[in-house]
Amino acid sequence: MIEAKGVSKFFSIVNDDGTANGVTAVNSISLNIPSGKIVSFVGPSGCGKSTFLEMIAGLQAPSEGVIYIEGKEVRQTLPSTRAERIKYNRKHWFLSPLANSMWKNKPKHDIAMMFQDYAVFPWMNVLKNVTFALEMRGIIKKDRIEIAKKYLEKVNLLDSMFKYPSQLSGGMRQRLALARALSVSPKVILMDEPFAAVDMITREKLQEDLINLWKETGITIILVTHDIDEALYLSDEIFVFSSNPGSIRNKFLIEADRPRKRDDSYLIDIGKRISLLFEYDTKYESEYTI
Repeated sequence: MIEAKGVSKFFSIVNDDGTANGVTAVNSISLNIPSGKIVSFVGPSGCGKSTFLEMIAGLQAPSEGVIYIEGKEVRQTLPSTRAERIKYNRKHWFLSPLANSMWKNKPKHDIAMMFQDYAVFPWMNVLKNVTFALEMRGIIKKDRIEIAKKYLEKVNLLDSMFKYPSQLSGGMRQRLALARALSVSPKVILMDEPFAAVDMITREKLQEDLINLWKETGITIILVTHDIDEALYLSDEIFVFSSNPGSIRNKFLIEADRPRKRDDSYLIDIGKRISLLFEYDTKYESEYTI
C-alpha cells in the first residue's frame, strides 16, 4: 500500500531582479492507495500531478510530509538548516534513494516508472533496452535474456527485438517501455502521461494491453493523465487535483466491471462530474482568490 501524509512541495524562484519568491506546487496531500489497484491522478495542467508522482518515485523529496510504500519511507523531507542539508546530501548523494539502491542491486522499493517521451535508449536495440534494466538489478546474463524475451512476447515485440527505437512506431516504443518496466517485476508502476504521444487508436490499444498485463501481474499502477476518458476506462479510483497549488479536490471510486465499455452511461456520468470540477477550477475559482 502507498500512503501519503500531509505532503507538500515548495520551489524557490529567483526573479530577473535578483529577488526570490516561492511557489507551492503540491499542498498538503494525504491519501491511501491499496495494493493491486489502478489509480489515476487527473486535474488541470500545472496542478502538481507529475511532481507528486515523482515524489512517490523518490525522484524528488517532499518539502513537508512523508510518503510510505509498504510501510517504508520513500524519501525524507527536505532539510531546513545547513547542518540538516549537509547530512541530507551525504545520504542522498545520487539522484534518489531509488536510483542509489538500483545501482546496489537492492531496490529500496519495487518501483518502475514510465514517461510520456518513452525514455528508451536509442543506441540500444529492443532486447538490450530490456536487459539493461535487468542488469541494473543484478540479474545474471543468461536469465536477463530469458526474462526480456518473455516480456517482449507479452507486448508483441519479440519479432522486433533486434530493431532500434528509431525503427519502431510510437506505440511500439511505448510497448517497449512497458516491457522494460514489467521485466523487473515491480510491485508498483508509475506512469506519467504514457500514451499522450500516440494517436487515439493506438492509445486505446495500449490501454487494453495495460489492463491485460495488470490482470496477469496484479501490480499497483498509478497513472497521471489529462484524458478523463482514459482514467475512467482504466482506473479503480480517480483522484482529482485542484488548480495551483495542487491538492486533492475529490476522489471517485469507479465501480464498473471489466472489461469496460467506453460508452457506458455510468462512466460518462462520472466523466461529466469531473469535467465540471475542471471547469469550475479553471474558469471560476480565480474570481474568489484573495
